[in-house]
Amino acid sequence: MSETKKAKAAVSIDLNDPQYYFNRELSWLEFNRRVLHEAMDPRTPLLERVKFAAIFSANLDEFFMVRVASLQRKLEAEVDPLTPDGRSSQQQLDEISQQLHPMVDQLQKLLEAEIRPQLAAAGVHVLKYAELSQSQQHYLQQHFEKQVFPILTPLAVDPAHPFPVMSNLSLNLAVVLKDLETGEEGFARVKVPDSLPRFVPLPPEFHPHSDRPVVWAGVALEQVIAENLEALFPGMTIQEHHLFRVTRDADLSVQEEEADDLIEAISQELSKRRFGGSIVRFQFAPTMSEFVKQTLIKGMNVDPNDLYMTQGWLGVRDLMAFMALPLPHLKDPSWTPVIPKRLRHLAENLSQGEEAGDDIFHIIRQGDLLVHHPYESFTASVEHFITHAAQDPGVQAIKMTLYRTSSDSPIVSALIDAARHGKQVVALVEIKARFDEASNISWARALEEAGVHVVYGVMGLKTHTKILLVIRKEGDVIRHYVHIGTGNYNAKTAKIYTDLGLLSCREDLGSDLVDLFNYLTGFSKQKTFRKLLVAPVTLRDRMVALIRREIEHCQNGKPGRIIAKMNALIDPGIIKTLYQASQAGVQIDLIIRGMCCLRPGIPGVSDHIRVISIVGRYLEHSRIFHFHNSGQEEVFIGSADWMQRNLDRRVEAVTPVEDPDCARELKEILDILLADNRQAWDMQSTGAYIQRRPTDNVSEHSAQIILMERSLK
Repeated sequence: MSETKKAKAAVSIDLNDPQYYFNRELSWLEFNRRVLHEAMDPRTPLLERVKFAAIFSANLDEFFMVRVASLQRKLEAEVDPLTPDGRSSQQQLDEISQQLHPMVDQLQKLLEAEIRPQLAAAGVHVLKYAELSQSQQHYLQQHFEKQVFPILTPLAVDPAHPFPVMSNLSLNLAVVLKDLETGEEGFARVKVPDSLPRFVPLPPEFHPHSDRPVVWAGVALEQVIAENLEALFPGMTIQEHHLFRVTRDADLSVQEEEADDLIEAISQELSKRRFGGSIVRFQFAPTMSEFVKQTLIKGMNVDPNDLYMTQGWLGVRDLMAFMALPLPHLKDPSWTPVIPKRLRHLAENLSQGEEAGDDIFHIIRQGDLLVHHPYESFTASVEHFITHAAQDPGVQAIKMTLYRTSSDSPIVSALIDAARHGKQVVALVEIKARFDEASNISWARALEEAGVHVVYGVMGLKTHTKILLVIRKEGDVIRHYVHIGTGNYNAKTAKIYTDLGLLSCREDLGSDLVDLFNYLTGFSKQKTFRKLLVAPVTLRDRMVALIRREIEHCQNGKPGRIIAKMNALIDPGIIKTLYQASQAGVQIDLIIRGMCCLRPGIPGVSDHIRVISIVGRYLEHSRIFHFHNSGQEEVFIGSADWMQRNLDRRVEAVTPVEDPDCARELKEILDILLADNRQAWDMQSTGAYIQRRPTDNVSEHSAQIILMERSLK
């Protein structure tokens, strides 16, 4: 077909047609299906399979608390605009239910038929109460009386006792009793306490007999409670008991413009998250009697559409506890992040207690430094940069954003130390970071008490950007040192999330961060930046312009090429522009870990677009955007995905990486990821994914393993 005919055909296609967009929620389910596959894959070490089963379950909990809850709120409010793919909220809820029930059944069969027997063969015995000997049951009865019984609070349901409120994600026992004297039946609820470990270990003398050494043996706490209920209800007989679990709407609703004190408003909302949100999922066993089920449905006001009968374990996320077992042969090989090459001699001097000939500021002045976690150490690079800046007498000011950080963060301690030593310290703490609100409020108060200037961002926007600015006086010169990253300032997640960060003292980047912090802390109406692409100000327009530039190259007979890596691609405007680029002949490779609403491989629409997803031992969290630009390549990293919330409702920063060595390294990372044939999945135009497998005479190519090996060189 001639270029003219192609152009006419492209014009005749309506790129707003819902058929060209995949549903966001169903795309998320496809992502979690890939997580479940890691649990099912026999190539995955056994305890890692347990970990992925737990992650699958935890992901589902959050999905119900946020996404399903949002759909239900739209229905209740009778505000239900169709999604770009043409679905109503009810249609989405129906399809979620249809797809999810078989996946949950698949997980339960996996746990019972494969995981539990294989764990037992490896010396880890997750027992059922019926499997225990009399002596084992006797031990657990004594354990119950001493350690569990005093904590429990049985709650009766009768005219004098209203139906108890079930907390979010709580495990509970519904108990039907009969009075021995009157013969009357009663109903009660016993909560499985969160304060105790989910699994009760048996001491070695009560371990089951086995041909192999027993590493751990025990039972679930709820079974210990269920088998000793008589102690809670003397004078009553237990007619029946059933385990159930509830999930509540956990999304906060804070009207910032109406809140006199944002922290106080969010603190009040947090208490509602646990008890006040409507129930969006009620999980129960198939053995639950109809009487008990209907009693619970009525008492908790559960919609019949929110019933999830679950054959097997409830709260599978708690299986993550078994990752602590000392069984390295059942886990991925251990990995210690390496110190970036240019920082190694500095670290060696520090470890030996010697004064270094130079410091990290000197190293950054020699050229931009790109760090790649968890392959390279966060502690020896970003964390060291912050802690050194806090102590350096030449540093006059430190400004940074905190979206999520670890519970024992050395970074927060460094900021407090810097403030106490008279430095100007500004911390933008995002107290609306979902599920980290309470932690971030605590950090904010600790920082304020130490004299740090704490701000909470721009009204109506979440501050998601990962930026750090250090102002240092060097002789008569004031120099700006910056870190711009893709991930949170969190040493713990930096060991399990892949993220990138740029350390630089380029004057234009430093000046941009000065302006951006003024935008965040004051009344600045900054509309332009020298180098940074900032949401919600310039990022969307600049990304669209960069894609359109590749279109122009193709229209002028030059090659067009885009490679983009991110967590999610949802924004309809960006997707439409990518379709237009494909129609013009631009070759596009997208590495999207999670949700992708673009449909690749549609003739005349997206036949030049390929989408892969990589799911492995590390969570692919970095964002990289590469544009060929007719050989004058440009590459960017930053905090933003191509989602409406990132482009329009959050403060984000994406930086160009202009140092030739750093840019070349980013291109090599993208090439390694695109060549993966172990953890990579190819997205089909239907929205389904097919995992790549090495063909005959082709060796296995795991991008994450290759990047680990590469960092050691």
